[in-house]
Amino acid sequence: MDHRLNGIVSWLLSPVALYLGLKVRSRTPRLLPPSGPKSGHIGPKRNPAYRILVIGDSSAAGVGVDEISETIGPQLAHILHRETNSAVSWRIAGANSAISEEVRDHVVPNLERETYTHIILCVGTNDMKNFLTDRRFKRGFGGLLYALHAKWPDTPIIWTPMLDMTTVPGLPSLLGRILQMRAGIINRRGRQLCRERHATVAPPLQSIDPAGFSVDGFHASAAGYHYWAGVLAQTIVGQCDGEQTATAPSTPAGSEPHPS
Repeated sequence: MDHRLNGIVSWLLSPVALYLGLKVRSRTPRLLPPSGPKSGHIGPKRNPAYRILVIGDSSAAGVGVDEISETIGPQLAHILHRETNSAVSWRIAGANSAISEEVRDHVVPNLERETYTHIILCVGTNDMKNFLTDRRFKRGFGGLLYALHAKWPDTPIIWTPMLDMTTVPGLPSLLGRILQMRAGIINRRGRQLCRERHATVAPPLQSIDPAGFSVDGFHASAAGYHYWAGVLAQTIVGQCDGEQTATAPSTPAGSEPHPS
């Protein structure tokens, strides 16, 4: 379906989405990020080969799991260390329910200006489920890319587009179809902005196993974050090897739809 038609139809169905969303929220447990350190390292502390910043919404914060070690930042560090035998440091900065412009305005300015080799950007789902217009997402996400480049001009940025919302187990079928229309708009614009503003789009996540989702049926489980971290690790190693395209693992354990 054409993205313009997606926009019109999804807006016409927004009252239905609101009603179904409120029903889902009323019966779904509200999950909090795991407590624990927001940074760490694997291997020698001095001069790690990879210095990873994971920034964004609740997926960056690790909502859906009980331990910091199960979140995407530490899991990505472990995979990179295993695959490359290199020291890796990680830092996570996530805000629950944040849209792109809130990450731009409230998270990025409050981060210390440390040196990172890669920035993992986890945003888009809240822009989608809040029915932000394409124009507002363009300003928010595009401005976020500019803000990150301004603070870390030499650091590659990697963004993961949203998975197919009709495969998210915590969503009723009709709500999943409506939100997928919005996800298509966000993914299309996000890819365009990444091309224009020098960011890499990671391979899309494939949701094939309910074990990849947490108890709320929406956020990632430890297995889902591990799968997502594997896709990102392939993208990072591919960049370092000079490859232009990375491919997702053929048999993922599950995946993460980005958070609320």
